[in-house]
Amino acid sequence: MLRNIARQGSIVAVLLLVTASAALAAAGGGKSSSSSSISLQLMAAPTAAGSSSPSYGQDVTFNVSTNATNQPFVDLKCSQNGTLVYQQWQSWWNGPQSFNLGGTTAWQGGAADCTAYLENWDSYSKNGKITVLASTGFQVNA
Repeated sequence: MLRNIARQGSIVAVLLLVTASAALAAAGGGKSSSSSSISLQLMAAPTAAGSSSPSYGQDVTFNVSTNATNQPFVDLKCSQNGTLVYQQWQSWWNGPQSFNLGGTTAWQGGAADCTAYLENWDSYSKNGKITVLASTGFQVNA
């Protein structure tokens, strides 16, 4: 009988540990969750009629929000037919910056597909990786 009670007690203890582990995992393990977002902001009206997208040569900026770091970066990459033609990154902790779309040796004109990444470079010194917090994609008109 004592053996049966000890077995039942062990089963209850294991179930409690599993339940507690699941609850901690669901709650983020006691860590606060981070919230981040990035969205395109045009600095001038689109030049293509009826478009809400920027055109080649225009300046753009981004609305960013994050509680993951106080020194975020924005990394902008644009490609034409799958070939990277533009990449620029800027720090965002001293306020919004702007990017001029185009004007590189590889991108002399034409439409492109772009993605802006909100990044945390704090993690780079810890694990050698830059953490992408959020991203947004957009089309650039010719």
